[in-house]
Amino acid sequence: MEIKNKKAYFNYFIKREIEAGIVLKGTEIKSVKKGSINITDSYIRIKNGEAYIINMFIEKYDSASIFNHEETRERKLLLHKKEIKKMLEEIKQEGYTLVPLKVYLKNGRAKILIGVARGKKLYDKREAIKKRDELRERRK
Repeated sequence: MEIKNKKAYFNYFIKREIEAGIVLKGTEIKSVKKGSINITDSYIRIKNGEAYIINMFIEKYDSASIFNHEETRERKLLLHKKEIKKMLEEIKQEGYTLVPLKVYLKNGRAKILIGVARGKKLYDKREAIKKRDELRERRK
């Protein structure tokens, strides 16, 4: 099971990738294992020296009762302090942000791949579309 954020690769230049764990509740991990997750509109913010993923959608688990989770709550990311400090320094540079690239399971644990990214301009996006179309034509 692997959920990718295809929009991130189109809208950003990815400078560096970092793997982090996600703090989830019991019903959330069951939904993640089922594949009911969306990270397209989510982003990562650092508060009080801790990293959080905001607006990540995890569908409610059908078989759960009243103990179900909130679908788009803030979720803490598990990173070392050194990694967080390094990410903060990179974010302070002009135009850099933290973007979730993909969510996957590793040894039964939910992991997220974070990209330190810089936004693409419109002409960069057009160039990417042009290259993709040329590749498609060559394959034909």
